[in-house]
Amino acid sequence: MREGRPPAFYVLATVFGLFALFLYGPMITIIVLSFQGPTGGLTFPMHGVSTHWFVSLWGGLGVVDIWAAFGRSLRLGLAVMVLTVLISLLAGYAFRRGFRGASLVFYTAVASLIVPSIIVSLGIGVQFRLFDAAIKWTAETLGIAAFTESFATSAGTFTSGLGAHLTWTLPFGLLIMFAVFNRFDPRYEEAARDLGATPWQTFRHVVLPLIAPSLVGIALFGFTLSWDEAARSSQALGSDQNTLPLELTGLTTTVTNPEIYALGTVTTTVSFAVILVSLLLFRTLSRRQARGR
Repeated sequence: MREGRPPAFYVLATVFGLFALFLYGPMITIIVLSFQGPTGGLTFPMHGVSTHWFVSLWGGLGVVDIWAAFGRSLRLGLAVMVLTVLISLLAGYAFRRGFRGASLVFYTAVASLIVPSIIVSLGIGVQFRLFDAAIKWTAETLGIAAFTESFATSAGTFTSGLGAHLTWTLPFGLLIMFAVFNRFDPRYEEAARDLGATPWQTFRHVVLPLIAPSLVGIALFGFTLSWDEAARSSQALGSDQNTLPLELTGLTTTVTNPEIYALGTVTTTVSFAVILVSLLLFRTLSRRQARGR
């Protein structure tokens, strides 16, 4: 006869259910409230169901140009994604081959995971302020008055903002590449070289197809971590270059209608869309690998 489940199973299942509810409950609540009726507020019970607040969101949120912030976050996330994949791939390959000072470089790269995000943001902000002062001093010394008057700051979305986000995404990408190359069988490369392949051909036709699913995972990490990042952007960007998470943080203290929940639903949809595309790519690449064996 089949034995019944032990009492510990039900205890652990209850704990897991509560954890899942705690983890996804707020997101589900925001999505539901974003479809509140035109006369509804931020509480239950809902006053009807409609897309009124999404239409209102499309028209803007008062003085806040929310769609400009959306575009900045999207462009920055894509740039971070591409650079994270490329740098992590090259770094993983370099660490695999080995070089002098590899340990120092590794610990320096992952140190930003230990330092609080706000400290990293403050440090980057101060660094660019000093850099701005040096640029202005150099321009004044060279007598370029027109440049000094027109120059505001070198900090921006694709300078200080990009650097701040890469300090967050690169360590994850590097750690993933370490895990990938630690289990990579070098005999594939040896076989390619025995057949006369050049180093580039070996990388292009052997190594890259095998590690492609992992690169998709790094791309997913890079975009989603950048898309949601607020702390490292808070001091590294100017007030007129806020990303969507920063605008969303500011709006939570001023907006008193479900538009803020509609915005949360839109940003969550983008995140899930990126995850879905990544999973489809991962599945496609995995199937190609299986057919090629």
